[in-house]
Amino acid sequence: MHIVFSTKNRQPLINKSIKSELHAYLGSVCQKLGCPVVIIGGIEDHVHILCLLSKNNSLAELVGKIKANSSKWMKTKGAQYANFYWQRGYGGFSVNPAETDVVKSYIQNQEEHHKNRTFKKEYLLLLKKYDVEFDKRYVWD
Repeated sequence: MHIVFSTKNRQPLINKSIKSELHAYLGSVCQKLGCPVVIIGGIEDHVHILCLLSKNNSLAELVGKIKANSSKWMKTKGAQYANFYWQRGYGGFSVNPAETDVVKSYIQNQEEHHKNRTFKKEYLLLLKKYDVEFDKRYVWD
């Protein structure tokens, strides 16, 4: 599964000083839930997680637990994270095993992708790529 979600209001709160530690924490939550991680990446306002989905959790349960645990954890990392929250929704895209390396490379190169593309534009492209019908009112509000 390729999972994507952003910080609340897409605030740039995932700075370089916390990013690696946050990604490791997200990976540990996935691992504890039986969902081995292939890669985690992202930039200041969002994350991408590529992982296997356990038969014991639905995607919604997995994302809910990842977001709840990591949000609480971020708040313990200092006063600058006291108001850290994730957005309400998320994107979850099934990945063909033959495409795993392509998605992994995409996630590894997030810094490069976002030199010329906002998260909003990236997310809309993902929705279109995976042929997901959506209403923009609910994607961005």
